[in-house]
Parts: sequence; C-alpha cells; structure tokens
Amino acid sequence: MEMRVYLSRPDITEAEIDAVCEVLRSPNLSLGPKLPEFETAFAEYVGRKYAIAVNSGTSGLFLCAQAMGLGPGDEVITTPFTFIATVNFILMTGATPVFVDIDPVSLNLDPAKIEAKITAKTKAIVPVEVFGNPAGMDVVCRIAEKHGLRVIEDCCEALGSSLGEQMAGTFGDAGVFAFYPNKQMTTGEGGMIVTDDERLAELCCSLRNQGRGRGGGWLAHERMGYNYRLSDINCALGLVQLSRMEEFIEKRAAVARTYAALLAGEKRVKTPTEPADARMSWFVYVIRLDERYTMAQRNALIHKLLDCGIQVSNYFPPAHLQPFMVERFGYKTGDFPITDAVCERTMALPFHNNLTVDEARLVCGELSAALDEIDKVQ
Repeated sequence: MEMRVYLSRPDITEAEIDAVCEVLRSPNLSLGPKLPEFETAFAEYVGRKYAIAVNSGTSGLFLCAQAMGLGPGDEVITTPFTFIATVNFILMTGATPVFVDIDPVSLNLDPAKIEAKITAKTKAIVPVEVFGNPAGMDVVCRIAEKHGLRVIEDCCEALGSSLGEQMAGTFGDAGVFAFYPNKQMTTGEGGMIVTDDERLAELCCSLRNQGRGRGGGWLAHERMGYNYRLSDINCALGLVQLSRMEEFIEKRAAVARTYAALLAGEKRVKTPTEPADARMSWFVYVIRLDERYTMAQRNALIHKLLDCGIQVSNYFPPAHLQPFMVERFGYKTGDFPITDAVCERTMALPFHNNLTVDEARLVCGELSAALDEIDKVQ
C-alpha cells in the first residue's frame, strides 16, 4: 500500500537548492571553499575549536578511533541499544566492543554499570545520545577521566541537544554527528567530527584525505588514509541547513508536543519525555508499548500500521543480537535484560519537521485502532 504518512522527511527549501546549484556552476565540486566554511560554522554552532567534515557519521567515528590508536587487543565500552554503526566502527579497528546495559528511563548507557566492565584492556568509552537525549553524558565522562579512558561521543542523533549549558558533541574527547536525511539536518550523506584536540583534528583531516598532510602535495601521503571526504555540494547543502537549526529544533519539539497531547489518554503506550535539565533536539519519536505486550504483538502492530499506510519501525533491535554479533561473540537474549525488554516494545512513529497535526492525529488514531485489534485476540 502507498504510504500516507512517512517515517521521516528532509526539510529542503529553495535556499538549499540554490546553494547546491551555485556549487554545481563553480569549478570546485570537492575540496573547495564550502568545506572550510561549513566546518567553521559547525564548530561555532556546537562550541568546539575544530570540526572535520566527513562522508558519514560511521566514517567520523572510525577516524576518531584510528586517530586515538584503538586497535586489536583493546576493549571499548558502549551500549547495545544503538544503531549498528556504533558497534561496526569499533570492530573495523580490530578492537572489541564491550556492552553495558542501559538506563531504563533515558535509554542511554547506564553510568552505574560502567566501572564493573572496565579492565586493563579498556581504552575508551563510546556513549550514545539515543534519540537526541544527552542524559548521563557528564557522568560517563567523569568515569572515563577517573580511569584514564578516551571518550568518543556518538552524538549522531543529537545535533542541537544540550545538557544544562553544555551542547551535545562537547562532552567527549571528540564527538561525531551524522547528516543522513532522517537526521535533524541533512547533507544527503555526511558527518562531522568535533573536538578541541588540535592533534586529533589534524590526524582526522589527514586520514579522511588519503593520509595527505597539511600543506603537502596531492601525491604526498604522510600515512595510510581513506577517501572519507565530504564534497562541496554536500557542504553547501549543510551550510543552509545549519543556518536553520533552531527553526528545525522548534519544529521537531512542536511535533513531539502534538504527539504527547494526542497520546496522553492512550494508557497502552509510554511516550518519550525530555529530561528536566536538558534540551532534546528530537531525532525520532519512539514510543514503548505497555509491558503486557510481547515482541510478537509489537511486530504485529507494526505490520498493521504499515498495511494502512503509516510508516513505522522498530527502533532499535538489540545490537548484540544482530546475526553476525551472535555468530562472532555468542550473545543471547537475557545478556542485557533492560535493553532486551526495551527493544521488544519500542516503535518509532512518523516524525519530521513538517509533520502536520492532521497527520499526527491519523497516526495516533490508527495506532489505537490497531492496538484494539491486538487486544481482541489476546
């Protein structure tokens, strides 16, 4: 069936189209003036000294790990409740991900459980601001500092979020954002590393560009590197999107408020909330079914909504139970019980900047009707 309400949509205006066309009419499609312009503007927005644009959030995370020297024999603590890229980049270095279960409220890495997993092999912690929620980032960083560990902040879902007065992306030794079209802002594909560490920034710049050094020639390579560059086309799009970030955040907050109001009387689901001391930029809007529902019933609910043209998804399947992780490490259901319980009942509703009240009302009406159908067969 054709979708009536889509899970996500980018917010593109004529200003973005004009900016991209301007680059296309220039001789500088890559490594041109838009790259440093975007990086400078982004560093200023987040509040860090350096920003390094790359072709994806995954690439950015991997380059941070490379620049920090993570590799075989090292352990990296992270969360099992995340998009798989958080795990993949650790494996790409040859290091081993070590999972810590999540906090049942924030759904972020539970700081109280971290120290029990630290060993002599532990070199870094990768906390994730899940769905744009920065709760606990300050505590994680204090634990890392106590044990002499590096922190790569996976803030791919949290651009514009803040905890107290501190912006997402400024907690770790480095932070990494992503600009896929479902994110708060987009460059089509792309990502950004942010840091205050000049040496780390220089290494990431070199590594993203085939190992070329600052001021070196096009065929001079100081180290092995990669082609993880972000083109001027993407950067031009990003510059306009970044200039609209506060508009985007307010739009997303308004959609979140609409959903919260519409679902206030629906006792079969739990809606997400913004921490009292934080601003969430609302990457997605993920509800949790009541504990009486099983994963099979959640899956049936997803299929019912898809069948009536409402695009929803399970956010997230447990990272440790992905088939290749089970095969490689032998993880099983029950290893991280809070993550397992949450993953069995979470579902992302359609959510983007320009979702209308009528669309949200349609989603919530179909959700309640589908739950009624499921309840009838219990």
